[in-house]
Amino acid sequence: MEEITGRNSAAADPRRVIFHVDMDAFFVSVEELFDPSLKGKAVVVGGHRDERGVVSAASYAARKFGVHSAMPLRTAAKLCPDAIFVNGHPERYREYSGKAFEVLKKFSPKVEMASIDEAYLDMTGTERLHGPPLKAAHALHQFMKSETKLNCSIGIGTSRLIAKVCSDQAKPNGVLYIVPGQEASFLAPLSVRKIPGVGKVFEQKLNEIGIKKVGDLAKLDDAFLRERFGEWGLALAGKSRGLDAGGYFDRDVAVDEGPKSISHEHTFNTDTRDQEKLEAMIARLSEMVCRRVREHELHARTVQIKLRYSDFTTITRAHSLEQPTQLDTVVAETARTLFRDNWQRGRTIRLIGVHVAGFDDVPQQLDLLTQTHDDKVSKALSVVDRMRDKFGENAVSLATGLKSRFREKTHENPASLPGKSKKKE
Repeated sequence: MEEITGRNSAAADPRRVIFHVDMDAFFVSVEELFDPSLKGKAVVVGGHRDERGVVSAASYAARKFGVHSAMPLRTAAKLCPDAIFVNGHPERYREYSGKAFEVLKKFSPKVEMASIDEAYLDMTGTERLHGPPLKAAHALHQFMKSETKLNCSIGIGTSRLIAKVCSDQAKPNGVLYIVPGQEASFLAPLSVRKIPGVGKVFEQKLNEIGIKKVGDLAKLDDAFLRERFGEWGLALAGKSRGLDAGGYFDRDVAVDEGPKSISHEHTFNTDTRDQEKLEAMIARLSEMVCRRVREHELHARTVQIKLRYSDFTTITRAHSLEQPTQLDTVVAETARTLFRDNWQRGRTIRLIGVHVAGFDDVPQQLDLLTQTHDDKVSKALSVVDRMRDKFGENAVSLATGLKSRFREKTHENPASLPGKSKKKE
């Protein structure tokens, strides 16, 4: 356990107490529970070493060789030839994510699952129940281990940003608390890449103007950053001082504004021009997309497809529906029509995707017969969704999508994320 103190002040609200709980090497750790022989070894979760897919997770032993998530599996195999490659078991990860969520709910009524293996807790005002921040974190740390058999790292601060950076610095299996007033001092020596939202490309842009550490960023005038980088520059100025600023961090913990769009795409292991296979994949992806639409109790008006040819040329085409929908069949039919109208026949395709947007909470009024039919279909599909939750994505499928069944991908934001689903059981 570690606590950082000092004299500097910060603009963050000193009364706020935010936890960021991050499960350590989550996918790998769950695999180790079912196969203890994997412990201590270089393990890569995400698929076979010779597939086109990407790494979903890597054990700490594999990370020593430079293997990391989102890296091509084939690259990981070259960096770590002796690594054990595991397809992954998404149903297990959902189960253990649910167990972790139940633990978190015992410590705060305000819990937000940011992904399958990390969550924010607003612990403000819970001191009488759980004690001061470090004591509460210690209790949570132990209870998580006893209930799930998994380790976690916990970051504590006056903002979500500080809490998230803290948990990263505390890994593995640690707790780090930045007391109010020390946010800027804590961040100053860290690389700007540590700021959530700053990726590799933007890091390079900052480096080009002499900004390498968060402290370098904090020294710059807000007006300069805004002029140089727009609203994102102004958000960066706030982040450099430890504030929740910009995009995701603008809202309170556990306030879910819902998605702006939902999409799924698939990269074929071998490029194909087989129309039947391609259209079957469109049907399968449409099912996956609509499952998430129903999960959020939304209806989508815009349907879009994405095609990437073998030479990496990529096109997108969209169509707006007269009535917003959450039905697999409607989205699949629309996406299939877009495909047929825009695919250059004979050209092999590497990747295909289905995307929906333009959400409404409540569909427009339809005629009685149509409304009754759609309601019945929607309820039936909700039952199917629950079957998939229990038995996996391939438990039930549209007939047109049967030929496109593929192993469910292991990723951080699956359908049926604990605490995210709005479905009424």
